[in-house]
Amino acid sequence: MTPRPFRVLGLQQIAVGAADKSALRRLWVDLLGLEVVGHFRSEKENVDEDIAVVGKGPMRVEVDLMEPVDPNAKPRVNDPPLNHVGLWVDDLAAAVAWLGEQGLRFAPGGIRRGASGHDVCFVHPKGNEQLPLGGEGVLIELVQAPREVIEAFERAAREG
Repeated sequence: MTPRPFRVLGLQQIAVGAADKSALRRLWVDLLGLEVVGHFRSEKENVDEDIAVVGKGPMRVEVDLMEPVDPNAKPRVNDPPLNHVGLWVDDLAAAVAWLGEQGLRFAPGGIRRGASGHDVCFVHPKGNEQLPLGGEGVLIELVQAPREVIEAFERAAREG
């Protein structure tokens, strides 16, 4: 196996879904105290989400609270309730190329701009005959870390 040409730096986000996100807001915002910093809606992706955060600065983690725009359409952002996990990577293009060479299956769409403005690519939850490796049942979002996030993680590693 060739050396891995990228690093996974840390957790960028988790995305949770429900048929009605008001219950999610009650838990994550009202009870746990996360701050809502944005909103994203996409008919194409069938998602209406509030973007909450925990932590500060470049190490903060998003918690996306999602409900489907149309509960009868796909994708079903509330099934499973833990929709996906996002990971910061220091070189998204290198990660996608290398992981693809290893047989990892990606969800359709390739690298694209995500809801938070960063380039993203999704690892499919399941492998198939052609590409046998997947997220072992979990949708994984690889997120291109901006320079300030990369530097913060490098500082933390040196101090750590």
